[in-house]
Amino acid sequence: MAFLSRKICFVSHLITTQNALNRLIPPTVNVLQSRNYAARKGTRERKQKKKVKVEIQKIGFIPHNLRNRDKQLAERPSRKYDDSWKGEPVDNVYPMKYYKHIVHPFAEAIKAHRETHHPDMYNKPDSKVYATIELNMQGEKKTRFVDNFKRYAPITHKYDHGEIRTIIVFAKNEDSQKEALDAGAQLAGGVNLIKQIQNGQVVLHDFEHVIAHPDIMPELVALRGVMKRKFPSQRTDTLDINLGQLVDKFLYGIGYQAKKDEYEKDFGEIETVLGTLDMREKHLEENFAVLVRDVMTQKPKRDGPFITRCLIWSPPSREKLKVNHEVYFKEDTKSTKSKREEIVKDEAVAL
Repeated sequence: MAFLSRKICFVSHLITTQNALNRLIPPTVNVLQSRNYAARKGTRERKQKKKVKVEIQKIGFIPHNLRNRDKQLAERPSRKYDDSWKGEPVDNVYPMKYYKHIVHPFAEAIKAHRETHHPDMYNKPDSKVYATIELNMQGEKKTRFVDNFKRYAPITHKYDHGEIRTIIVFAKNEDSQKEALDAGAQLAGGVNLIKQIQNGQVVLHDFEHVIAHPDIMPELVALRGVMKRKFPSQRTDTLDINLGQLVDKFLYGIGYQAKKDEYEKDFGEIETVLGTLDMREKHLEENFAVLVRDVMTQKPKRDGPFITRCLIWSPPSREKLKVNHEVYFKEDTKSTKSKREEIVKDEAVAL
């Protein structure tokens, strides 16, 4: 009996010890057995099809003016001006943002600027007269746009534009060379001048404009690599028989450049000088007419206007007056119609 009691005490001691250990050590996590049983036929294929594959597309270099273009266009106000939805002003005093801009005749715009530049006000009676021409650069297709272009419009009423324009002329005939020099060209020559450029005696980059006579073009091909974009051609109006008129055009004409907007590719703008306020109104108007007609020669073959708006302004005043430019195109159509009618009459008389 004593032995049995000692055995029972030992077992109870083991049980109490095990219970104490269970309180100190947390119970182990039950592990569930998992078995990969065979799925029904086609189950794995259907699950694979449901998974969407994320493909990373590699994007090449994007210019700075095209990055986040949509966001920039949304935040940036449009430069294209449209007041067709606005009403006509009924008197001389009105808020301009709610009514259409008044379209002035060119002579009235010049008179208005002369009043503000009177000695009693700005005291700038000989200030320069600027013209801002807004263009619709849309090409023949919706995805195509007119490239930036730089031209010179020939004018009869000259003014001091304040620029230094250097011109070199190539021609075989000595009379043509003399005509170019008399018109104001800095340098003129023939085959000898081409050899001097090849030998390095004359630096071609010192001249802004390169003009040539058609008779020297076979010899001038040797300098095509040096001239690059300055190589004379009819497309750039630098190749002609009348060298005197051509030199006069590049020396005293109205130089202008059409630039597209970085984000709105269908919007372009030209800003150039027409003359000074102390010139005659008629002379300034004739210069403006020559300018807009020369700009219209770059119009693409599509319907719709190319010139959308013309503004005349003169610093230091910030006032810009809208003028009617379509009047000068109507004169051209009338003259062409009258010429055609005269030709038809002459042919009828001859028959």
